[in-house]
Amino acid sequence: MLQIKSLTITHRKDLRIILRDFNFVLNRGDKAVLIGEEGNGKSTLLKWIYDPGLVEPYAETEGVRILQGELMGYLPQELRDEDKQKTVYEYFSGLPAFREASPSELEKVTAEVGIPGTLVYSDQAMQSLSGGERVKVQMAGLLLARPDILLLDEPSNDIDLSALRWLENMINRFSGSVLFISHDETLIERTANRVILIEQLRRKVMSRVTIANVPFRTFMEARQRAFDKQEQEAYSERREEKKAMERFRRIEQTVEANLRNISRQDPHGGRLLKKKMKAVKALENRYEREHTEMTEVPEMESPITVRFERQRAMPAGKTVIEYNLPELRSPDGRVLAKTIALKVRGPERICIIGDNGSGKTTLIRKLAKELLSRQDLTACYMSQEYEETLPFDRTPVEYLAPSGKKDDVTMVRTYLGSMKYTADEMFHPIRELSGGQKAKLLLLKISLSPADVLILDEPTRNFSPLSGPEVRAILKQFPGAIISVSHDRKYISEVCDTVYRLTAEGLTVTGKNP
Repeated sequence: MLQIKSLTITHRKDLRIILRDFNFVLNRGDKAVLIGEEGNGKSTLLKWIYDPGLVEPYAETEGVRILQGELMGYLPQELRDEDKQKTVYEYFSGLPAFREASPSELEKVTAEVGIPGTLVYSDQAMQSLSGGERVKVQMAGLLLARPDILLLDEPSNDIDLSALRWLENMINRFSGSVLFISHDETLIERTANRVILIEQLRRKVMSRVTIANVPFRTFMEARQRAFDKQEQEAYSERREEKKAMERFRRIEQTVEANLRNISRQDPHGGRLLKKKMKAVKALENRYEREHTEMTEVPEMESPITVRFERQRAMPAGKTVIEYNLPELRSPDGRVLAKTIALKVRGPERICIIGDNGSGKTTLIRKLAKELLSRQDLTACYMSQEYEETLPFDRTPVEYLAPSGKKDDVTMVRTYLGSMKYTADEMFHPIRELSGGQKAKLLLLKISLSPADVLILDEPTRNFSPLSGPEVRAILKQFPGAIISVSHDRKYISEVCDTVYRLTAEGLTVTGKNP
């Protein structure tokens, strides 16, 4: 059992309270998902639970974490820089559980995760692995230690569809408890039996946590019903109050006018009017008491707001790209696939899927390079590795309004506000932002451009389950062509027209529910 008592976390830089007086118990068998908008403190909470020292550089904390001898395993959202430089064998050699594991145990775990047993002893650098391969290697290391509690920060990022299915089964079968963060709504729907929602309300000055012991979809539907019911009751009471107050003011004004105009020769009438005024004041006091007891207007952290408004419609007959490649090679020269052939026409929305390491990111980078150089198209590229396209040392305002002109800055700040950035976050260096906030920045940059072609590598990977439906709706409405790589099953089914699978033999068309 893991217990958290009275935890408050405050961001050191802008003194924003991320969590206030948070209390929670994670019992054996719980599969709890942490959800909330980007930058709301989900990863910070997970880090603190595993090791409070991990958040000390940027957050102040007060609270108690209680364990009863349980062993925790933690999967970070990003591999540490020092581990990226290691070979795969050096990474495993640094794990006590690896040194103590028997060959049969090692073989069982690698097979379960879906990596070759030989990869464990490879001198390939960790940073040269695909994103999905890195996640699988880390998961293998965690499971070797046989933890009682798994803390997983975005385990579904970058892993292929077969690995996603494995991850679902692993979470469901795990005999201990799991606390995880994920933006994959399908994974959450199929695994979580508890939901923890972290919200930042009133321009991120008030933190609120909701804990529900129900599946995710049940929670979301009940949350919306409760919000709608309370909102309807609150506004209905206010409408009735307004009518009552209008009647009261008319009575009050009539009595006051009569008091002013009554003749001194009619003391009896004056006494009656004074009595009536006393009754009016009593009625006013009653209305004031009733106002304090009215149903509160509910608050809910709304998802992001962004629209494509400057984009041109793509003519249906226009050839966006006709791409042929005899061999697709990795950066280190390995042949990944042969006979690549892809043709995209008009406002087609395609998605490329495939196993981790099959070369999807390598291929989409090549497609981006060609499309970005075209003069007859305006293409925008959203890389899976945000540092490829984002200037990490600049602020979001500097990135989106490089001119520095007052009008441009004002406009950009308005757009950033619609993406749930606080005033402070707009002027933080981009490197300090969460993965989701960086993704929002790239999406906003694209929405402000006149693009008619989008090249997107895992476009939804860092958007919360609250913003995910909005992002998919936005991309579905894009009037141009979309060429993407994704493992997000809802994105594939809701946004894409055609799905290609990349294998060693090239690209083949597959169904929308791979």
